[in-house]
Amino acid sequence: MSIPEAQQQRLKELFPEVFTEGGKVDWDRLRLTLGEQVDVGKERFGMNWPGKADCFKTIQQPSIATLAPAREESIDFDTTQNLFIEGDNLEVLKLLQKSYLGKIKMIYIDPPYNTGNDFIYPDNYSENLQTYLEYTGQVDGEGRKFNTNAETDGRFHSKWMNMMYPRLFLSKNLMKEDGLVFISINDGEVNNLRMICNEIFGEECFVTALIWKSRQNVDSRAQSGVSIDHEYIVIYCKSISRLKGKEIDKNKYSNPDNDTRGPWMSNNMLGLATRAQRPNLHYDLTDPETGIMYSCPESSGWRYSKEAMDQKIKDKRIIFPKKIDGRPREKIFLNELSSTQTNFSSLLDEDLVGHTLNGTREVRDILGENIFSFPKPVSLLKVLVEQGSAEDDIVLDFFAGSSTIAHAVIKLNLENQQRRRFICVQLPEPIETGQSSNKDFKTISDVSKERIRRVIAHVRKEQNEKQTEAKKTLFGTDLKDIDLGFKVFKLNQSNFNLWKTDTEKSAESIIKQLELNISHISRDASQEAILFELLLKSGFELTTLVSKEAIAGKSVFSVAEGELFVCLEKELTLELIKGIAEKRPSRVICLDQGFQNNDQLKTNAVQIMKSKGVIKFQTV
Repeated sequence: MSIPEAQQQRLKELFPEVFTEGGKVDWDRLRLTLGEQVDVGKERFGMNWPGKADCFKTIQQPSIATLAPAREESIDFDTTQNLFIEGDNLEVLKLLQKSYLGKIKMIYIDPPYNTGNDFIYPDNYSENLQTYLEYTGQVDGEGRKFNTNAETDGRFHSKWMNMMYPRLFLSKNLMKEDGLVFISINDGEVNNLRMICNEIFGEECFVTALIWKSRQNVDSRAQSGVSIDHEYIVIYCKSISRLKGKEIDKNKYSNPDNDTRGPWMSNNMLGLATRAQRPNLHYDLTDPETGIMYSCPESSGWRYSKEAMDQKIKDKRIIFPKKIDGRPREKIFLNELSSTQTNFSSLLDEDLVGHTLNGTREVRDILGENIFSFPKPVSLLKVLVEQGSAEDDIVLDFFAGSSTIAHAVIKLNLENQQRRRFICVQLPEPIETGQSSNKDFKTISDVSKERIRRVIAHVRKEQNEKQTEAKKTLFGTDLKDIDLGFKVFKLNQSNFNLWKTDTEKSAESIIKQLELNISHISRDASQEAILFELLLKSGFELTTLVSKEAIAGKSVFSVAEGELFVCLEKELTLELIKGIAEKRPSRVICLDQGFQNNDQLKTNAVQIMKSKGVIKFQTV
C-alpha cells in the first residue's frame, strides 16, 4: 500500500462519512464535519448520483428501431398470445409504449445484482441502437461491446442505477392502474433500488420486500462468519393494489352440531387490554345452561364488551367448555367471512417456493446441462405470478434470462386451466466459451427460447397422453385449450430509411444518404416486417389477430377482425381502393409509393375512403 493510500485509509477510519462512491473524499463534507461553515446551496430531500440527469435524456430519446418477426423460431405464430423479444430491453420498452400502455398487470424482473461481474448495459445512451446492432453483428462496427461493471470502477453503484432507472421508469407506463412490479435483488443494491422505486412509483406505493431463503446449505466460505442465505423480492404497485393472499384452510371448518348457519370453527375471544387499560372488557361470563362463571385473565380481558357478548350468547355464537377450567370460545362461520383469503406472509415458505438449487436442477433437466448460475426456481415464480396476476393478464419480464417466468406462466395456466400471457425480453448476450456444449446455444436468448420450446413440447406430450387416457373411459376430457405457443421478435433497424444526422459532411457521404432515401423503405424489408412495424406505430399489440385477404387481385392484411386494413402493394389500382373501402374498416394504411406519383388516384382514394366511413386513411 502506498503512502497516500495508507493516509487515506487512516482518514476513512476517522471520518467514514466523508467518503463517496469509489473511495473519493468529499472535501466539503469533511470541512462540515470539522466544524467549518460551507455553503452547500439549497438543500432538498431526495436521491442524486452521477448520470441521473442523463437518465431523463435517455427516457425522452425516441427509439428509431423496430421489432422484426422471426416466424421460423416461433410456435403457433399466427394464434399465440405469448411473446419472446430478443433485444436490448431499453429499446424494446420504448417500442412497446404505445401498444401496451396501461395493459401489463404484473412485471417480474431479475436484474443484474451488481456483484462486480454482472453484464451491464452501455453508457453511451444516445447510440443505444447503434451499439446494440454492432454488438449483435447486424452492422459493421469497431468492436464496441457491453462490459462488466467492476467494483474498482469509481462509479460502481452509479452505473447500475443509470441502467435501472430509465428501464423502471418506462416499465411503469406499461402497467395497469392495479399493476404490480416484483424485483429480485440482494443486499448489494436493495437500498438503492428502494430509493429509485420510491422516486418512480412513490413511497406510498411500496407493498413489501419478500424474503426468500435462496440458499439451501450454509455457505462456510464467507469471511464475515455469516452465511447470506436470503434474497429479496421488492414489490411496488402503480397506484392501489394488493397481493391476492393465501386461501384459508377450509378443512378447519365443520358443523358437528348441525348449526343452520353452516360450517364453523372456534376462535379465541381473549383481547389484549389489561384491566387498568379497558375495565369494561373485564367481567365474568356465565353459561346460561349450567350457571358456571368464567373469568378472564387480568392481563388480557375479553375481546368484546359485555353488551356485545350478551348478544352473541343470545345468538348461540358462544361455545362454553365442558370442563370448569376451560375457557369459552366463539363460533366463526365460513359463510360469514368477508374473504376466504388470508394475508400473504413476507417470509416465503421455502418448502413451497424452493431454493436456487431447485432452479439449477430444473434447467439441467430441461436443457441437459448447467448453463446458468443461480437461476430462480419455477416454484418461486409460480407463487409470485399467482399473487400478482389473474386470468387473461399479461406478465412481463424484461430481464428474462432463461425464461423461468414463461415456464411458470405455462405451468400455472395448466394447473388452474387459465390463459395468462407472457412477454419475455432478453438481450442476446454471448455465452462464454465452455459454458454450454450445445453448439446451437450461442447466446443467452438462444437458450431462453429453447427452454420455452422444450417446456411446451413436454406439456403437449402430457396433454396428449391425458386425452388418450380420457378417450378410454366413459368420460371425456375437460382440459381447457391452453396457449402453448410464442411469437419471436428481434430488435432491428427500422424498415423505413431515416436520414442520419451524424453523417459525415463529405460530398460522398451525403450523396450516399440521398441515394438511400430515394425510396424511404428499406430494399431488404419484407411485407410482414413492415406490417408489424406499422402495427406497433399504430398502437396494436404484437399478438393482434392478422389475416391476409385477396382484393382485386392484390394482397391486403386485415388487422383485429377488420378494424385496420394494411395494403403494402407497390402498385395500387382504383378497383383495389374501392374493394378495401367496401370492407368499411376504421383505418386504412397504404404505401405511398403504391400510387406511383398518380395524384389523381390518391385524391380519389381519400374521397372513396371518406364516403365509406373510413375514419383515418394514411399513406407511409
